[in-house]
Amino acid sequence: MTLVEKNNRAGAQGAECYLSEAGARDYIALLKPRVMSLVVFTGFVGLIVAPGHMNPVLAAIAILCIAIGGGASGALNMWYDADIDRIMKRTKKRPIPAGLVREETVLAYGIVLSVFSVMTLGLLVNWLAAALLAFTIFFYSVVYTMWLKRSTPQNIVIGGAAGAFPPMIGWAAATGTISLESIVLFLIIFLWTPPHFWALSLFTKGDYEAAKVPMMPNVKGEKSTRLQIVVYSMLVAPVGVLPWVLGFGGTVYGVLSALLGAIFVLRALQLWMAPEHEAQMRAARALFRFSLVYLSALFMVLLLEVLVAKILSVIGG
Repeated sequence: MTLVEKNNRAGAQGAECYLSEAGARDYIALLKPRVMSLVVFTGFVGLIVAPGHMNPVLAAIAILCIAIGGGASGALNMWYDADIDRIMKRTKKRPIPAGLVREETVLAYGIVLSVFSVMTLGLLVNWLAAALLAFTIFFYSVVYTMWLKRSTPQNIVIGGAAGAFPPMIGWAAATGTISLESIVLFLIIFLWTPPHFWALSLFTKGDYEAAKVPMMPNVKGEKSTRLQIVVYSMLVAPVGVLPWVLGFGGTVYGVLSALLGAIFVLRALQLWMAPEHEAQMRAARALFRFSLVYLSALFMVLLLEVLVAKILSVIGG
């Protein structure tokens, strides 16, 4: 056997070993299931809260397409960010940096899922929802991941729009329109995103610094970041109450959203006024955890109110 043949054989065996490492769990991990669960949940709320009645089968197809499209965005993000994922502690065990799946395989995986989700949603539900889903995938994968993330500390502010579109997609799937109500749901997530991720970036600053990602604390400093967290918290708190003001959120939602919004602002102020670095990091972690509770609770209560109202209307005839 010649040296070339030996090298080719070794390369083929290496490829087989590389690919054999990847299992179904790894391909699911490429979809960023934690992020996808939030995408599916908020998209589902947008669909249910929308007026009128949607065929249950079409509704299930719409939610499935939103889930697949969101997962496709995650896969494309992991493909492009493989270099920095290898550096950051919280991402180095992802399938690509762990050596479980090839980068080109992930790229193909993301593209196929993107096309499938958009075309299925368009053909079976409506093209407005499909167009919004396509734009969301493009915005997250290209505008945020390939451009904003590595070029500006405002990356998460502008890029946060991608995570805010799912309820609007769900609403469009159910109604074929974009309304003020769906825009409000978009704004809640859009304004929630900066304080949520900047709180995270405060106590993971070293990771971003090592990967040369210009997150706000690394570029403008921790003090400026804490101040901007306060500003965005003060913006999201009143916007969170708007569903009640506009009449598509009930009294329970109104009271809860006002209370949680006040706590959100209080947590942000505690972070701003924390006297020393260790206390600031504790406050940042507390705000990060509470921000997850805040968004989940708002959308959950909104969903439950609508579901209860629909059940009572059916019982009442």
